[in-house]
Amino acid sequence: MACASSSLPLDCLISIFSFLSEEDLITASVVCKEWHEAAETQWLWRELCLHRWGFCNLGQLLSDTDQYTWKRYFLRRSKLEQSMKSGRSGGDYTCKSLRGHKGRLVGFSYLVGNSSVQDSWKCAPVVCSGSSDGTVKAWDIHKGVNLWSSTGQNPLTAMFTDPQQCLVGASDNAGTIKLWKGQTGEELASYSSGSSQCTLLPFSKDGNSFLMVGTAVGSLITLSSPLLSEVLRFMVCDSFKLNVLVSSPDAKWILAASNENSDLSPMVVWSESACSPVAGEKVVSMNLPVCGCSAAVFLPSQPSRLAVIHSEGLHSQRSLTVFDLSLKKSLYKEELLAQQVESFQLELNHWHSNLILKAKGSGTILLTDGNDLKVYTLKGALIASFKDHTQPIISLCVDNFRVVTASRDLSLRVLTWKNDRDTGLTLESQYHLLGGSHSMSRGFTQVACDYASIVASVESVDGKDALKAYIFNS
Repeated sequence: MACASSSLPLDCLISIFSFLSEEDLITASVVCKEWHEAAETQWLWRELCLHRWGFCNLGQLLSDTDQYTWKRYFLRRSKLEQSMKSGRSGGDYTCKSLRGHKGRLVGFSYLVGNSSVQDSWKCAPVVCSGSSDGTVKAWDIHKGVNLWSSTGQNPLTAMFTDPQQCLVGASDNAGTIKLWKGQTGEELASYSSGSSQCTLLPFSKDGNSFLMVGTAVGSLITLSSPLLSEVLRFMVCDSFKLNVLVSSPDAKWILAASNENSDLSPMVVWSESACSPVAGEKVVSMNLPVCGCSAAVFLPSQPSRLAVIHSEGLHSQRSLTVFDLSLKKSLYKEELLAQQVESFQLELNHWHSNLILKAKGSGTILLTDGNDLKVYTLKGALIASFKDHTQPIISLCVDNFRVVTASRDLSLRVLTWKNDRDTGLTLESQYHLLGGSHSMSRGFTQVACDYASIVASVESVDGKDALKAYIFNS
């Protein structure tokens, strides 16, 4: 490589460096004095980071520049993303099996996760799981060890984590909801919902934490957290299970619905009225002008934009409709408004009772259709369809770098996002992660990701489900 002129502007170097691989950047830094000086300039590495990852945590990186330099950040993050993209067994990741439950897993989620590479330098990811054996367990997924386990109780039916408060919660088949400290497993509070099946949604608003509970008879309950004191209880869908609860990214809206009756309209609730009710006043809510709700998602980059899959016509045709939500305030009341933005019919290959719907950015929709994963624009254009699985997709997670699908065929499929100058945002299928032997397992049941790992639950033939943790090397 020829030496660069000492008068070459740094913005030109950034443009050149942006096309180089990690290995080329290291080589360029030792070719000659000018390149070496450029390659050691913190400003250059900062600009390279921001050019490639616009969501870098500047405050955290700059708080300790001796340990967290922009160059170290760039090189480590590049290596990690290459490991996540190539997925070579034994080279790019390690796999841990987390066993100890004596029943079916009813759910799991990250209590402590890595949202970016600088987090992975100082914290060990912790995942919590709940089981029909009546216990909640916390796991260090790097070491593959159980950190604590709750005492046994009635079979659990649902669980959740609240990373902001470092809390773990679960409900059992008698309707009892409990909270534990995430660090120690110490029990903090208990509440009796009176419902054998609960849908749980942890929720934070204006610095206060709440737990939204959907019951088997159609009620929505708001509990304060961590005391689990009842704040509000009101009816959403009488006599039908309230099993769809979704909150908007800005915590302003909550969608509440039942997927058990195609004639029931989903309800949108203004969270302020559900978390801070005023005596004598009704909850500010409205039923959307569609029938049924198979799945729903808020758009991450437009928190007041909601996509809903619902029934259409006499032959149970499924459609996806997008609404923009707003609040109209007057002197005496608040009124919730929903303006239809887009609507289109879905051409599904299979009949499903449990569709999975996710979104990225402000205009990309991901939908599972049996064995297939489909990607749409908000106007209904099918961008891509992936047929990577031989059995139905049972779970799906999406982040800024990748998409992971979990299937009953006992495999995870990893796909990565790519921004193309001509075609825009595209999704590329990369590789499979396998979950073990079909003689021992019936398939994956759930998948979740943080920035540097993937965790999935496996249904075991002997009834003692396990977790598989895939930790990528950086």
